[in-house]
Amino acid sequence: MLANFFVPILDDGWRFIAIFAGITFLAALTGAAWLFWPLFVLTLWSIYFFRDPSRGVPQDDDVLVAPADGLVQMVVDAVPPAELGLGDLPLKRVSIFLSVFDVHINRTPCAGTVDVVSYRPGKYLNAAADKASEDNERMAIALKRADGRTIGCVQIAGWVARRIVCYIKPGQAVQAGERFGHIRFGSRTDLYLPPGARLLVATGQRMIGGETVMAELDPVKPEPRRVVEF
Repeated sequence: MLANFFVPILDDGWRFIAIFAGITFLAALTGAAWLFWPLFVLTLWSIYFFRDPSRGVPQDDDVLVAPADGLVQMVVDAVPPAELGLGDLPLKRVSIFLSVFDVHINRTPCAGTVDVVSYRPGKYLNAAADKASEDNERMAIALKRADGRTIGCVQIAGWVARRIVCYIKPGQAVQAGERFGHIRFGSRTDLYLPPGARLLVATGQRMIGGETVMAELDPVKPEPRRVVEF
């Protein structure tokens, strides 16, 4: 029962929680109620922000799962970042916006081998803006699947986020839905679909990282109807 009630906390989050809790404790010692209660709420929020819930990952190698929790903010055709090595032709890009109330763990959209992990410094514009994909600080990850196709995923910092964390390295084998990083305090994650993939989500839809199926890689084409003559 308790295991179902208490959600695990990201290891990287404990120091932030400790800092907020320590300042709150000092405010309590001074008797400054006007300062204690806002800090107490901030401490509770930090615990909520750094939660790391387990996820039920679909066991289907022909689908891509959501790389992050959040809202599908836009679906556009865009040229992927050059560092991904996906060419200079536009691909379908799905952008997931993570608010400060979403789980900020990033998860791999499929199984494969890490081909690229490339960091690029940049600005801290609003992560919901289209230009954020080009101008903001980002971490680009390319996964090479067993079938030879490469899937691109990009962590993008926002105007509140100031730290992108990535756990994986080139050459590492990963499973679908595996944790590969996180972004602190509001951000965006872009997923680039390979040619021929069928998108299964729409703008405004909420994603659950590691669980929501976002696309089919080899959609089954319906058989043409047979015309029966009498």
